Amino acid sequence: MGRHFLQIPGPSPEPDAVLRAISATTIDHRGPEFQQLGLRVLEAVKPVFGTTNPVIIYSSSGTGAWEGALANTLSPGDQVLFYETGHFASLWVEMASRLGLKPEVIDSDWRHGVDAEAIGARLEQDTDHTIKAVCCVHNETSTGVTSDIRAVREAIDRAGHPALLMVDTISGLGSADYRHDEWGVDVTIAGSQKGLMLPPGLGFNAVSDKAIEASRRGGAARSYWDWEPILAANERGFWPTTPSTNLLFGLEVALQMFAEEGLENVLARHQRHAAATRAAVNAWGLEVLCLDEPYHSPVLTAVLMPEGHDADAFRALVLDRFDMSLGAGLGRLAGTVFRIGHLGWINDLTLMGALAGVQMGLRLSGVPVAGDGVAAAMTVLEEGAGA
Repeated sequence: MGRHFLQIPGPSPEPDAVLRAISATTIDHRGPEFQQLGLRVLEAVKPVFGTTNPVIIYSSSGTGAWEGALANTLSPGDQVLFYETGHFASLWVEMASRLGLKPEVIDSDWRHGVDAEAIGARLEQDTDHTIKAVCCVHNETSTGVTSDIRAVREAIDRAGHPALLMVDTISGLGSADYRHDEWGVDVTIAGSQKGLMLPPGLGFNAVSDKAIEASRRGGAARSYWDWEPILAANERGFWPTTPSTNLLFGLEVALQMFAEEGLENVLARHQRHAAATRAAVNAWGLEVLCLDEPYHSPVLTAVLMPEGHDADAFRALVLDRFDMSLGAGLGRLAGTVFRIGHLGWINDLTLMGALAGVQMGLRLSGVPVAGDGVAAAMTVLEEGAGA
């Protein structure tokens, strides 16, 4: 009985108003009604990215938007510098290899954000400018660590290097502070199923003038992912291929909800829920994976299981007993980490229910619990109730 608790870091719970919008009768994607919808959505999405430049919307997952970013701006054989902060950063590296690019990877322990100084030092060595782009993840969904993208841009500029800056904020957009223009990002990659509170199916590329110029000079062979025909059609509110019409209905409602609440308030709400979750984890005597104090993710909290306890067995028990889904550990973190998502259409009481389920699940799984994490989280939320 009752609703399933979807506490994974995306897809996230969707507002009823968004789901109702998506369920509307499909309309002609070449007609005047859709044209007006297209023009409205393409303009309304820009402030969420922090840009006045175009935002390209694909009918795709975030993975498709990764490919769109790489294929439009880079050519086979180009060298690309990646900073691997977690599982999704590593998957982006794999895609680059399959596309014929030459990725160079700065590795990390997956418990810290991007080291901008390491990127800057590598670029200073690249006096021939063979590195054509720097790629990093803003909010690493597998680890619960955000990164300082402004610092990365500053490091690139100090090195005097012309490389493009590409940033994946698939899980960060709409939940964590992000500023495409202000931070000097050339291509921002995002998806619909996280902070935007939609089902999967829309991928986004926010693009700078420099990125558009790079796409016009060359890039890989591409058709569906090509920005040029999309941008041309978007000027009139259309797409060159059939768009996800009903997801765009939902996107418009989600963007209206952001505007009504105020983006700053949306971001502050996510920070409150993240702080409450970390307070619970600390009270339980468990360890948060992220070791960068200023860069704890507002989207999710990744929790290390104590030695001798299996995170996947714990998650299975929680699903069976309490009908709640928690995020799995991915890649090298499999079986050792579980992830609590606190994004999307949730409120204080939703979060408290989720944390109660985690606490009961820990006890039933035989995991040593030092204290009352639920009470600790309640204190954080009560103190911020008027915020």
